[in-house]
Amino acid sequence: MGARSGRVTRLLALLAAAVALLAPASSARTDALRIVRVASGLREPVYVTGLRSEPGRLYVVEQPGRIVVLQGGRVRAEPFLDIRSLVLSGGEQGLLSVAFDPGYATNRLFYVDYTDRSGDTRVVQYRSDGTRAIPGSARQLLFVAQPYPNHNGGQLELGPDGKLWVGMGDGGSGGDPENRAQNPASQLGKLLKIDTASGRVTMAALGLRNPWRFSFDRTTKDLWIGDVGQGEWEEIDFLPRRMLGRTINYGWRVWEGRSRFERGQTPSRVGTLRFPVTVYKHVGGSCSVTGGYVYRGRAVPAARGRYFYGDYCSGIVWSLKQRGGKAVSVRREPFHVSGLSSFGQDANGELYLVSLNGSIFRLAR
Repeated sequence: MGARSGRVTRLLALLAAAVALLAPASSARTDALRIVRVASGLREPVYVTGLRSEPGRLYVVEQPGRIVVLQGGRVRAEPFLDIRSLVLSGGEQGLLSVAFDPGYATNRLFYVDYTDRSGDTRVVQYRSDGTRAIPGSARQLLFVAQPYPNHNGGQLELGPDGKLWVGMGDGGSGGDPENRAQNPASQLGKLLKIDTASGRVTMAALGLRNPWRFSFDRTTKDLWIGDVGQGEWEEIDFLPRRMLGRTINYGWRVWEGRSRFERGQTPSRVGTLRFPVTVYKHVGGSCSVTGGYVYRGRAVPAARGRYFYGDYCSGIVWSLKQRGGKAVSVRREPFHVSGLSSFGQDANGELYLVSLNGSIFRLAR
């Protein structure tokens, strides 16, 4: 019985090997993704973006206070913006992001978020001449005093409502000691919306610890947020477009991810409480989520419709799809980026990954 069983087992193994040789490549191999380096030697890059009206050109935000232009793999000698004299940089402070007005091709307006020499947040509108910013065109849209030097948020995105959305952290320290995120009277720990014409600022969401990076799906207009956790959990939040007009409460500091953080406290009655679509624990060197984008490019068909995000400390990158507001097909990608500070998109929706160490990578197959 044992000898016969062994012969049968060997025969089955040989047949399986033959089938494998004749069969097409597995889906895992077909869908395998990689990244290619497109630039290096940058100074502490924290964001990258492109304009649909300027294919082939990328704008890279450097934390010390410059925006440089990358074209054909080379950095243009003259920066697009240089406000290093206005910026306090280091740790979580600095020039943190840029967003271009939807009408930039004609009105030349763009917006930046930075921490000033006193460590406070400023969102400022500039105009360019098409090549570089005009320093005298600066117009401040938002000023928020920062009580501590961390959790500044910093992301800017033009929303589907035409407003400029601003990510604001809870003000810093640890555990949000003054409970600012749940206080609707504070602008800290919030997503804010600015009407750039009138300057009016409204609150879109509260209960955020540090929404370092958030984005809108360029196809569906759904909102994705990577909210940096405290000591145990990192979270990704998802909100469908149909709910963008509601005030949402993401739970911090009552909740960290899906776990209770501050026992005995209840969330503010302002806003609809909403929990993350996915979370991950601080294991394997992970410590700080870097939110990304839903891939809508054409160069990597296997990635289309997947939301990419990663971890700053471990460099791990994951992707997922959402179905009915739930995360499905969550997977770890076969590459990592040391010092993963941000993601970005170019004119065609191709996805880029930014290393604080000075390099920009593009998703490839």
